[in-house]
Order: sequence, then C-alpha cells, then structure tokens
Amino acid sequence: MKKSLLYILILSVSLFAGVKDLDIEKFEKLKKQGIPVIDIRTPAEWRETGIIEGSHTIMFFDPSGRYDLKSFLQQLSKLGIDKNRPFVLVCRSASRTKMVGDFLSDKLGYKNVFELKGGILNWKRHNKPLKPLIK
Repeated sequence: MKKSLLYILILSVSLFAGVKDLDIEKFEKLKKQGIPVIDIRTPAEWRETGIIEGSHTIMFFDPSGRYDLKSFLQQLSKLGIDKNRPFVLVCRSASRTKMVGDFLSDKLGYKNVFELKGGILNWKRHNKPLKPLIK
C-alpha cells in the first residue's frame, strides 16, 4: 500500500511539475510546428548574440534583476499565449527560463511551458544559427 501511494504521489508531482526541458532536436520540432519561442533575455544580450529566428523578444528581468510581471503577461497575451497554449522560453543558459517557467506553471497555472535546455549557449555550442536583432 505504501509503495503504491508513493508511486501515485511521484507520478502526480511529475505530471504537474513546472517548466519542461527541451533538447535541441525537440525544440526544433516544436518550433517547426509553430509553437511560439519567447526570448526573455535583455536587449543588450539580444544585440550581443542575436536571437533564434522567429523568436519573440520579451524581456522578463531587466539588467538590475527587476521584473514587471503584469507587462510580461500582457505581452504574452498579445501573442495569443494563454494558460493552455504551449510556448518555449529561451535565455542565456536556462537558469532564468527555469525560474520563470516554474513560476508561470506552478503559481499561475500555465500548463505547457517549455524551455530550451542550456539556453542560447547550448544553441551556439551546436552551431545553430542566430540572427541579428533588428529593432
């Protein structure tokens, strides 16, 4: 009885756990399917490295670590992203996307939040293209 209860508890936690990691291959498949990609880095970071083609640039944390949740959620909404629509978060190394994704999933009820495992650094390590930010 205890084993089955523990199994059910572990299964339920994993089913409702926060942001889900995507390796490069899975990320590219979702991107080709039209799943929105949200790059949450700062404008300086976008200019420094470029962005993944088709990404939407919506800064979450400013360079001082502050954030405006209301503004971020409004910008997601303008892209048609609601709590049920899947989307992928991207940052430099996936530390910010893990934090933001877990918050959106666990605290605000977003059901399909993904992150690019390893972020832009991982993307670059795989020699994947980045395009200059034009804004």
